[in-house]
Amino acid sequence: MRKRIGVLTYRRESGFVEPGYLRRLVEAGREMGAEVFLFSPQDVHFEEKRINGYVPDGTKWRRKRFAWPDIVIDRYRYYPLPKHSAYLPFRKQNWFRYANNRFSNKYVVHQILIQDPQLQRWLPETLPYDRKTLATMLADHRLVYLKPTNGTGGRSILRVEKRAGRYLLHGRTKQQAKSCEKLATLTEVCERLEHWMKNEKSGNEQFFLQQGLQLSLVPKRTVDARLLVQKDGKGQWCLTGMGIRVGPIQSSTSNLHGGGTALPAVSFLVKRFGQEMAERIVQECKELAIKTVTRIEEHFGLMMEFGFDLGIDVNGKVWIIEINPKPGREIFKQMRQHKRYATAVRRPLEYALYLVNKDNAVN
Repeated sequence: MRKRIGVLTYRRESGFVEPGYLRRLVEAGREMGAEVFLFSPQDVHFEEKRINGYVPDGTKWRRKRFAWPDIVIDRYRYYPLPKHSAYLPFRKQNWFRYANNRFSNKYVVHQILIQDPQLQRWLPETLPYDRKTLATMLADHRLVYLKPTNGTGGRSILRVEKRAGRYLLHGRTKQQAKSCEKLATLTEVCERLEHWMKNEKSGNEQFFLQQGLQLSLVPKRTVDARLLVQKDGKGQWCLTGMGIRVGPIQSSTSNLHGGGTALPAVSFLVKRFGQEMAERIVQECKELAIKTVTRIEEHFGLMMEFGFDLGIDVNGKVWIIEINPKPGREIFKQMRQHKRYATAVRRPLEYALYLVNKDNAVN
């Protein structure tokens, strides 16, 4: 009998977010002999044990009634906004067997990881925003980022750089509009940051400060690495792939949404650091990813996949910038690594089926 996998995600009136990936996920499930469908909290009828789910039909989505799923993949990208208010109460019901547990915001995750002596060396200084902390961090690092706890795609991040007694500010708003200005005093910078937070925050979201890193491996551009680690069909963590993202000139981030370019990691690093050091950097990235996901699972329970944004500074030192439990995988398409992209789509389904089969074997 075919296994039934539900994918919990946000559905608006006009359809689903990230429709391309979700379409491929449903189709990949079909090829693997499973029945996969999408649904949102408002589609579930608990008393009848039925769900109004959605599957692709040409370029549109067709609604169908589905029986209770064997397992659910949580792909819902939550933000503290009124339109997402149903998600947390729904998720706490535990009506389903989930393939992945709930995660937390970026600042809370940093607080958990910094307590692990094995991980401290990879973590940049990260503290809640206040004026005194900003002054201290700019004195120590000259470059500081202001980030939202729930941000994604490089949105709402502001980069503050102290240069020749002045302050240069670069950022992108929620709507991806670029912001760039020069300010003369720290008081002006604080006022600007506080205005930015007021305009950019989603609901009751908070902002934090993070040590800026010297990531300009390409002059005047921000460069970082994206690493995708996923569990496979045997429940083991493995590295699916890695790419380098190069931001546009003078951009505060390297995100592909903001015009960044994706390049294969090894060839880029060999050109910059030489073969031996490039291999060491890649190996270190793998090692830190596996150590970090192990620590995260100890705290949050079983997880399924993570996208790591890693900084590699001009000296070849590796830093954890951000960890995303519901990562994109478009970087592989941009690098024309189509087989790797297909693997990245399939792995969450393989892991979900592994859990179902494991449960069935026990019962």
